[in-house]
Amino acid sequence: MNEDGKQYLQLGVSSNKKDVHDAIKNLDKGLFPGAFCKIVEDVNERPEYCSVFHSDGAGSKSSLAYMYYKETGDISIFRGVVRDAIVMNIDDLLCVGVTGPVFLSNNISRNSHYISGEMIALIIDEYHNYCRELTSFGLKMIMCGGETADIGDIVKTLLIDASVFATMKRNKVINAGNIKENDVIIGLASYGKAIYEQEYNSGIGSNGLTLARHGTLKHLYHDKYPECHDSLINKKSSFFGIHSLTDNVKGPEISIGKALLSPTRTYTPIMLKVLSTYENQIHGIIHNTGGGQTKNLHFGRGIHYVKNNLFKIPKIFEIIQNSSKTTWREMFSVFNMGHRLELYCNESIASEIIKISKNHGVDAQIIGQCEKSSLKEKNIVSIDSEHGIFEYT
Repeated sequence: MNEDGKQYLQLGVSSNKKDVHDAIKNLDKGLFPGAFCKIVEDVNERPEYCSVFHSDGAGSKSSLAYMYYKETGDISIFRGVVRDAIVMNIDDLLCVGVTGPVFLSNNISRNSHYISGEMIALIIDEYHNYCRELTSFGLKMIMCGGETADIGDIVKTLLIDASVFATMKRNKVINAGNIKENDVIIGLASYGKAIYEQEYNSGIGSNGLTLARHGTLKHLYHDKYPECHDSLINKKSSFFGIHSLTDNVKGPEISIGKALLSPTRTYTPIMLKVLSTYENQIHGIIHNTGGGQTKNLHFGRGIHYVKNNLFKIPKIFEIIQNSSKTTWREMFSVFNMGHRLELYCNESIASEIIKISKNHGVDAQIIGQCEKSSLKEKNIVSIDSEHGIFEYT
């Protein structure tokens, strides 16, 4: 094993999930094997249609929300984590061209000793509330209920997940297997304040939160909240940072806790506009979640992804790196580092896509290009950043 993900692995988490990818490598990949989500036969057996069923969630971010609530009494913080769970599904669907309607079910698991009925009521309310907001953006959402499981023997605090289902025409599918040499890579910023957002977003998203919270927050939280860490990890690796949840972040002027809990931005309003105009000209869309800037290693074939014009790294990632002393190489393989959605297309339409994003208050730019891989069928990602040049295979 190389050094990628070493810090993360000590916390019991893998950024590349090699064991998971090995476990599923021989499974059927669906109708479009190269697509970002698995796509299967249409549920109604219509030959021109296909179906997509997808599940994802907020991960360990819900545990951090619990800690923030205990420190501040702000129960509304759980609304943002619900949005994380929904966006982690919806923006994955956008990557294959889904434009609705989308059916959504909520999945909640809790330890009732720590998570009260009042919290659950607010969480369920936010599933419905955010579905209405996404519908107002033009993505019709149909809330289908869900499940709240009391499993304190398994879950220490709270898990907030969601499952989605949609159908679409096969000729509308965006298949990331079509990414090719000479495509440019357009990045959409993960930070800032979009015209459809109510407050500043640090850009953290909903991946890498185990490293973010343990590497950023002080060790005093280890003893204060034993329900918020894995008892099997080395005690020195548990909350080994230098910050308190209520410390202020200079620049955006928000607390460390609020910055770490910024809800994962949805690109729905932007992508609905982009897809309505350029869907047949986009070769692939990648949602930089697990694996951060190396996510695209799993898509396309024989591609060298050269990322040499990245956004300036948002403040939250500088704070995490400085506090945790994680190498910059690992930071890029865990976090989105400033842009969370990538579109692959010919340069001829790039300026118009960038314009659409900026019109929504989300910065966008060409962050790199695709070249032929020197490893034949294998992919390579090269990061040329302000903190060094890194290569991943």
